[in-house]
Amino acid sequence: MNIKFVTIITPMYNSSKYISETIKSVQNQTYYDWEMIIVDDCSTDNSTSIVANIASIDDRIILIYQSDNLGAAQARNSALELAKGRFIAFLDSDDLWRPDKLKKQVSFMIRNQVAVSFTSYNLIDEMGNSKGHTYHSVEKINQQEYLKNTIIGLSTSMIDTKFVGNDFRFIDIRTRQDTSLWISILGRGFVAYGMSEVLASYRVHSNSISSNKYRAAKQVWNLYFNIHRLGFFKSVYCFLFYLYNAIKKRI
Repeated sequence: MNIKFVTIITPMYNSSKYISETIKSVQNQTYYDWEMIIVDDCSTDNSTSIVANIASIDDRIILIYQSDNLGAAQARNSALELAKGRFIAFLDSDDLWRPDKLKKQVSFMIRNQVAVSFTSYNLIDEMGNSKGHTYHSVEKINQQEYLKNTIIGLSTSMIDTKFVGNDFRFIDIRTRQDTSLWISILGRGFVAYGMSEVLASYRVHSNSISSNKYRAAKQVWNLYFNIHRLGFFKSVYCFLFYLYNAIKKRI
């Protein structure tokens, strides 16, 4: 295994509006030692033809197909089965990276022997314009702290399989798979380290700005109490902190 090789995992469903820009943000990286596995989850638009055209002239882009619409968790798991990189990075099909994201993050992880890292990120709208809001990373976070403040942005994260191994997977739920992943990995005693620099942009869609807050809270409670079985009192304790930090992030 190449000691600095990065596998970038991107699930895709009807992403024709943004996928070219997302791929371009990877191709523009100042770090070149990577592969990008894009998993199409039965798109009904022309997403796959866009990616196929790009992949035909850049063999670092790998397009694979799911036979059924199984959701982002299974799409990411399919890519993990094929990943060749020591480092695993995640990038959603409408998010963007700054050009030096990979170079700085790989260097940070190797220099500090870090198993999991993440960065600060800003919010952009559907047109790619800044929304004037930044989510700042913390210096480091363990499982107990993460349960109270789910601060790791998936499109900013990176895992070093030298430490974590390559057998981790996303659980098969439609949303909050990433939250569950970090609960599981950090629950094994790993600590995630944050980089303060903004190295990614998360795209916010108009239909998800306010209407999904209650649903998101329900999903987090379900993770704590039903899926990870933290117990009633610990679930309540962590959930109240989660609500507090979720509100604070938006102020």
